[in-house]
Amino acid sequence: MPQSIRYTVRFPEPHTHYAEIEARIPVATNDPVELFLPVWTPGSYLIREYARHIEDFRVNGSPVARRSKNRWLICSAPAGEAIVTYRVYCREMSVRTNWVEDSFAFLNGAPTFVNLADTPDLSYEVSLELPAAWAVTAAGLEQIGAHRYRADDYDTLVDSPLYAGNGAVYRFEIGGIPHDLVNEGEDGVWDGPRSAADTETIVRSHLRMWGAAPYRRYVFLNLITEGRGGLEHKNSMCVMTSRWAMRSEKTYRNWLALISHEFFHVWNVKRLRPVELGPFDYERENPTAALWFAEGLTEYYAHLLVRRAGLTTRADYLAELSEAIHGLQTTPGRLVTSVEQASRDAWIKLYRPDENTPNTSISYYVKGAVIGWLLDARIRAASGGARSLDDLMRVAYDRYGGPRGFSSDEIRAAASEIAGAPLDDFFRDTLQSTAELDYVEALEWFGLRFRPVERTGRAWLGAETKIESGRLLVKRIPRGVPAYGSGMNVDDEIVAICGFRIRPESLAQRLENYQAGDRVNFMVARREKMREIDVTLGEDPGDTWRLEIRPNATPAQKRNFESWLE
Repeated sequence: MPQSIRYTVRFPEPHTHYAEIEARIPVATNDPVELFLPVWTPGSYLIREYARHIEDFRVNGSPVARRSKNRWLICSAPAGEAIVTYRVYCREMSVRTNWVEDSFAFLNGAPTFVNLADTPDLSYEVSLELPAAWAVTAAGLEQIGAHRYRADDYDTLVDSPLYAGNGAVYRFEIGGIPHDLVNEGEDGVWDGPRSAADTETIVRSHLRMWGAAPYRRYVFLNLITEGRGGLEHKNSMCVMTSRWAMRSEKTYRNWLALISHEFFHVWNVKRLRPVELGPFDYERENPTAALWFAEGLTEYYAHLLVRRAGLTTRADYLAELSEAIHGLQTTPGRLVTSVEQASRDAWIKLYRPDENTPNTSISYYVKGAVIGWLLDARIRAASGGARSLDDLMRVAYDRYGGPRGFSSDEIRAAASEIAGAPLDDFFRDTLQSTAELDYVEALEWFGLRFRPVERTGRAWLGAETKIESGRLLVKRIPRGVPAYGSGMNVDDEIVAICGFRIRPESLAQRLENYQAGDRVNFMVARREKMREIDVTLGEDPGDTWRLEIRPNATPAQKRNFESWLE
């Protein structure tokens, strides 16, 4: 049995947003030892410099200064055990950081637990000492006592967020395996029993596809905090949502899809992963070109498996797929950056977008999901409907779901094998090229079409705007729209059109007075200085990417459609 680092986490004054950590670290000799804290967390590809929230770092009561931004050198550690204490400021409401307040705490492993540098073969124990008013803890770790957890290795510790508070816990079992949904913040608004029942339905839908669960227990941490986002873990997930999300069918469907997305990662990413994402280097970037597969295909299945679970309608699903296609086809960056390059760039671009990002890059989530649909159709068509993307995912998992992971070449070869036809050209055109995607085969196979759009002739500026502090501001100018290249800038305040003052909320109404092709004078304020800009308005393109079933779909196409969604 390897030696253990034993952490105790305390919240003596949770309203101050601090967690206090004590780490009892085995030390073999009196030689200097070095401790480190990760600078990023798996699943969220950005260097986050977690050590900036660490303070009052001590060893056996004596202060220790940082050796570097995220490392501490203990020069005279006593043989046997070093007692390390420090405080962590926890007030960043996201699934990848820490939050502590008077009613609950949520801690991720990477920004919380220091570890011995370059020392393998340790196990880890975490004990949580709760304020008197708290009663519930939850984590995907092995539970070894009341509010006590164990991890066999540091990867498992980092990959297992911890919750403490008084959240409502709903348990369901499938095949004897317990699953816990922990809802923090129901507040009499969120329907806990319904969310638990629907989560169970989604889990069953995933298990029908994959065949078996690779875990002994699973925990859903649902933080109803008016935050947003989700992050996958090997035996758990954390998602954030609004307490009002269940009041709208659309926003609730989004929550169901988020649960489905993060749960699909149980197989795809957490066990079936690109070779570049393991073993993890927690102190520098781990770039890969395969996030289109890891995240994009996961996003494709997120909505598809909710549909197959019967929690959404066919029309709902087609609308969601249409939104992805529309998002891709109206992003100019699709013609600049390939999806593989966007994956490699994740560490410097995805989490640091600016107003020009849509002009230069593309989301590997969005384009990857659309490629997933096209690949699914290609495999089905090439195999005469005998096989699908489902088969590729299962074969890839069986072959590459172990410690080594997969290479991009291995996934491409497996896809060609499953399809029974070479797919080299398909992958070159969709993954490595910035050429437009070809939808013809998928539309033909499933009996779909893009809904015809009647041109209205409405005048179109193309700039995205927002109202802020009573001012009408330019938010974004996509490449290729009428406003692009006119001299109008992001953050310009639109004050008047053709010499007449415009109210912030009335831009669309004012543009109805013009036609496509009209040259229109805009008065804008830029850093409080007035200037005039002429824009030749274009024609509103409308929504040209809305999928619908063909009125004349053949019986074979209808069968293909049923096989796909049902």
